[in-house]
Amino acid sequence: MKESEVTGTRYLRKLLPLLERLHDDGCARDKAGNRRLHFDQSCTLILLYLFNPVVVSLRSLQQASELHKVQKLLGCKRASLGSLSEAVTVFDPERLKEIIAELGQELVPLGRDPRLQDVPGLLTVVDGTLLSALPKMMEASLRKGKTGTGMVKWRLHTHFEVDRSVPVRVDVTRKAGGEADERAVLKRCIEPDRTYVLDRGYAMFSLFNQIVAAKSSYVCRIRDNSGIEGIESRELTEQDLAAGVLRDQIVSIGKSCTGENRPSHPIRVVEVQTTPHVKRGKYQGGSTGPGSDGILRIATNLLDVPAETIAVLYEHRWTIEIFFRFFKHVLGCRHLLSHDERGIEIQTYCAIIACMLISVWTGRKPSPRTYEMICSTVSGLASEEELLAQSAKRPPQPPDS
Repeated sequence: MKESEVTGTRYLRKLLPLLERLHDDGCARDKAGNRRLHFDQSCTLILLYLFNPVVVSLRSLQQASELHKVQKLLGCKRASLGSLSEAVTVFDPERLKEIIAELGQELVPLGRDPRLQDVPGLLTVVDGTLLSALPKMMEASLRKGKTGTGMVKWRLHTHFEVDRSVPVRVDVTRKAGGEADERAVLKRCIEPDRTYVLDRGYAMFSLFNQIVAAKSSYVCRIRDNSGIEGIESRELTEQDLAAGVLRDQIVSIGKSCTGENRPSHPIRVVEVQTTPHVKRGKYQGGSTGPGSDGILRIATNLLDVPAETIAVLYEHRWTIEIFFRFFKHVLGCRHLLSHDERGIEIQTYCAIIACMLISVWTGRKPSPRTYEMICSTVSGLASEEELLAQSAKRPPQPPDS
């Protein structure tokens, strides 16, 4: 790797004051005082990996750390592969959440869909995605012998703020039930004054009750075979019908449930027309997800919001899927720099910081084109003026209805 290939370090230098607080993290056990790679330096290397197309792997990071320009940026000498690998077992990924929260204060809302102006609280989409890797460790070998596969999967439980187009929280767990179940993870981090938009995997009355008790709201798709009994039907407007709404009613649901699993508040269900599909095998073409009879059944505690708005709210659930694609395919997070759970958390939080930096620098939500232009600027192919000109090209605003 040539020193001239690793460019754009002056952009990362602007982030160094935020990372300084991490410098002494993990040094308590360093009785000899001979630690050479610190947490802030490790995070800067990961951000260099995210923003520089030349750096593509952990070995690339190690090679980049041998360059004088990078050493001057980090304030340390070369990092060995052993130091980079060991770092994830020493440093605390939770410390990066402080920086994410601080950067979040610099972000301003980029504009809400005009159709959602009356929705209370921060519009937050919650979902999980899986990162798969083939770990080079004995645990994977043992698992392969027992289950026939060496693939170990981690789930990223992500909270994505639609108004600011950034993820504000990510919890990393192995793909498993119990405390790692997506509903259990969400229960542990519900905040007040939010409207949570959820897919049917989150449909659980005790979760709904907890969201309402926290003075927040939810919009959640429920299963096609949910036992719904209408109590009060509502008249549909022309706007509702144009949005594909078929029925809007207050319902009785969960009669067989007891205790905290029984709904503690009125539930409204809005039914929206969609395209039916049949569940098919992975290699037979078509959808691999659960089948659908062509009707979206959306449960909510928002009783005074138009049915059309409930339909639009659920449409915004797909913004997090777009982010996941951006996260994996554009930022390059399909490749894991570490197979350790803490290492995955550190890489994930650094990627969130990268997304926030894009929003702070450009004043718009992260997108493949914006990211490519930033990489071109970092690589010296584009000027800052060209980056600002590209950022000024706003996407078309959503229609009023």
